[in-house]
Amino acid sequence: MNAIVVKNLIKDYEEINILNRINLIIEEGEFFTLMGPNGSGKSTLVSIITGTTLPTQGAVNIHGSDIFDEPNKVKSLIGYVPQENFTSPRLTGKENLLYFAQLSGLSKKAAKEWTKVVLEKMGLSDDASKLVSKYSGGMRKRLEVATALVPGIKILILDEPTTGFDPAARKMLLDSLLEINREGMTIFLVTHIGEDAEVAKIVAFMKNGEIIVQDSPSALKTKFKEQNAIDIKLHIRNSDIHRALERINKGRRVIETKEGYKVYCESPEEIFPLILSYLNDIGCSASKFELNPPSLEDIFFFHTQEKTQKKKEEEK
Repeated sequence: MNAIVVKNLIKDYEEINILNRINLIIEEGEFFTLMGPNGSGKSTLVSIITGTTLPTQGAVNIHGSDIFDEPNKVKSLIGYVPQENFTSPRLTGKENLLYFAQLSGLSKKAAKEWTKVVLEKMGLSDDASKLVSKYSGGMRKRLEVATALVPGIKILILDEPTTGFDPAARKMLLDSLLEINREGMTIFLVTHIGEDAEVAKIVAFMKNGEIIVQDSPSALKTKFKEQNAIDIKLHIRNSDIHRALERINKGRRVIETKEGYKVYCESPEEIFPLILSYLNDIGCSASKFELNPPSLEDIFFFHTQEKTQKKKEEEK
């Protein structure tokens, strides 16, 4: 069964088009990530799927039910975790969970049993009696994910859950989401961070209210092999070197980094010796060369820039 089906979804605010004919199918039990920059329409799409915003046109179906015909039924299937913190810092982790459990309709006994289970699931059992004000950002977000896992929930939607996290906190939360997904929960993760998207089965890139590409992370990397990157560590960086690297790379993307340059290319084995020869000619030796496969952030940047350029050319 499909968990989420979105058909020809359009959303306009006055004369501004926010979503432009979005079509999307997410299978039951899938880990799906929607990746896009701020202002791309991600949050608007989520607000429509969760039933808090009406579209201008189109349909949304959740587990066989139309979200606008059966809103209460559909909302009972979705657990939503917004980007902003919503748990009370004046209560303990356990007290927060008991509150949300009873708010969702669980009896006092069922709420206690459920709270014990989700605290264990999210790795918070040892900190259950601590005030949430004493929690780290990562712990608090895991607690908020726990509040969304009440019985009956089949789809977990998270909006930018790892923003501001250090690598350890990000990994811990993503590992928890993967475990929840392995148990059968459909995950819909919204992010602008490529690292987060790497864990998904399917990734969709969104730009200017449109989904511009959708596939598995591995398939996207295979398709966009021109985003292989040669990382060059140099002590000297200037505009002459930058222009020369762009010339060697036949006009393809070259960016300056804190430690040197990153040269994006389809055939590193052809470009590398040319770069090495140029640096030797100008007496500038690199302290390190490193070949990196494309990341999802590299592919997203490349694809959205290409789309933008094509659109500009069509408008001329």
